[in-house]
Amino acid sequence: MQGHQQVIDALNKLLTGELSAMDQYFVHARMYDDWGITELFERINHESDDERVHASKLIERILFLEGTPDVAARLPLTIGKDVQQMLYNDLQYEYMVADNLREVIALCEQLQDFQTRDILMVLLEETESDHMYWLEKQLGLIDKVGLQNYIQSKM
Repeated sequence: MQGHQQVIDALNKLLTGELSAMDQYFVHARMYDDWGITELFERINHESDDERVHASKLIERILFLEGTPDVAARLPLTIGKDVQQMLYNDLQYEYMVADNLREVIALCEQLQDFQTRDILMVLLEETESDHMYWLEKQLGLIDKVGLQNYIQSKM
């Protein structure tokens, strides 16, 4: 089914964000693993997998709309130097992804591509209620108990 080129281009922009977030989570997970912070490794590695699933859904939709997925493009990664900075940088990525999703959802509604909108609504819900919420909670815990206590609780 031939889709609107604007929607295909917007989906490719979202795809770039998801793949970039996947890469950043991947690096951060390996850093946590190297530092022996097992619980954070497992959670952030899972987040990387979630981003790959989101990217897959976007690729499937782009192909359905007879577009070409751009899987080579990436945004600059913001690799943290410590646990708090890594969590903060990941949260900033999630905020950006959510904002971009909202923009593309609005575009889909304007162009009456309601099926694509519905797919993106699921991605937005997962981004907000899972990824962003968890990261915000971790940063809140660091504020409450201190960075060293937080890290010790995640080993």
